[in-house]
Amino acid sequence: MTSSSFDQVKKEYDNQASLFDDYSSSHFGKLEQQLLDSALGDCTGAVVLDLGGGTGLRTRQALAHGAASVDVVDLSPEMLRVGKEKTNPAADVRWFVADATESLDHLPLREYDLVMANWLFDHANTVAELENMWRSVVRNLKPGGRFVGVRSGNPRAPAIADPNGRYGATYYDFQDVPGGVKFRYVVYTNPPIDFEASSMEVSYSGSTAMHEKYGLCDVQIEPYENTEVVKSNKEFWKLFLDEPSMAVVKARKKSD
Repeated sequence: MTSSSFDQVKKEYDNQASLFDDYSSSHFGKLEQQLLDSALGDCTGAVVLDLGGGTGLRTRQALAHGAASVDVVDLSPEMLRVGKEKTNPAADVRWFVADATESLDHLPLREYDLVMANWLFDHANTVAELENMWRSVVRNLKPGGRFVGVRSGNPRAPAIADPNGRYGATYYDFQDVPGGVKFRYVVYTNPPIDFEASSMEVSYSGSTAMHEKYGLCDVQIEPYENTEVVKSNKEFWKLFLDEPSMAVVKARKKSD
């Protein structure tokens, strides 16, 4: 990540870290959690890498699913500090400050049964940065290991570009860039929090090109219709379901 982009993103996440987990109480946050619950499944005994793991919200979810140990990597020291405070000190969790668009070889990482990358790819300013993120995902994932991640759908989809924040968040201030789109997003916590983001078309379009290029197979999108929040109010979620603005994707690394 370029120095200016790194500094801007890091500053925004550092400054708003204490409010970030409040997102989980929004409509989008509840949907995301339920989709991840389904995608994670049984993690009993798993060693997990959480890239862009921030406050450890999904680290704690993986632990609740039985994970034995988690390594969290994020560029924001303040997000990690908040995460440490919110995570059971008895849990086997390590916290590392690093930029996933750069090599992580300097970190004492391990071989992982599961790698998570939740919203990580929506901070790639270029296709080259996105590819570096994918290298970070697969480098330490063991053959046959699982990938689970949240990514944006079309950033201009009506459900997320809605200025009224129907589902708890809004994307705005769009700027087309080579290979994708840069934008800002506001999450309607109290007070609202606001961040810079950028997503490449090869990611938000739903293409599996990156998964396949970096040795992943069995790529699947977790079905929205299986979640309790959608089943309980399909009419409310119709705008989202017509053109989903978020997806939980799971895949597996090819065995040698």
